Amino acid sequence: MITLGPKRKAAAPAHEASVDFGGASRQLEQESGRFVVTFAFAEIIIFLALAALFNSFLDPVIILVSVPMSLAGALIFISIGIGGASLNIYTQVGLLTLMGLVSKHGILMVEVANELRAAGKDLVEAIIEAATIRLRSILMTTAAMVLGVIPLITASGAGAVSPYNMGLVIATGLSIGTLFTLFVVPVAYCLIARREAQTAA
Repeated sequence: MITLGPKRKAAAPAHEASVDFGGASRQLEQESGRFVVTFAFAEIIIFLALAALFNSFLDPVIILVSVPMSLAGALIFISIGIGGASLNIYTQVGLLTLMGLVSKHGILMVEVANELRAAGKDLVEAIIEAATIRLRSILMTTAAMVLGVIPLITASGAGAVSPYNMGLVIATGLSIGTLFTLFVVPVAYCLIARREAQTAA
């Protein structure tokens, strides 16, 4: 007669933990990958549009040189978390808007500098005069946009966090980007345009 021993209980399955996002965090996680693609396409479209406008592939590089600096300036305030600011879908929209606004400053300066060079002025003299001529336009554009987003920053009540994030990104990024435009773009213009002239010669 065969006797069976006590049955062994099956080992309990190991418990696995999983992390899931909810609310705004889930939306950010889902849209973050798409934002990188959208941002890359925006950069390419702006670059090609500027290349067609100026009939050059180097002028767009000069114009867009201050864009990464303005974006970094805006992200500094987000990383600090001023007023509870965070990287979300609204700040992403603000960063895309900021890229176009900062590019306009460079367009104003490079366009006038090219016209002055065509008139026979020296490279350095042309960009200094262009920066002087366009200084008022650049500062007025910056002031108008920063003052325009103040209602977003000072908004209160339900749903005020979303416009605050967008307004903070635009105001801080545009202010820092304007500062870089006035100093970095002329330097980049002198370096890149001089190399272009030497290559053409």
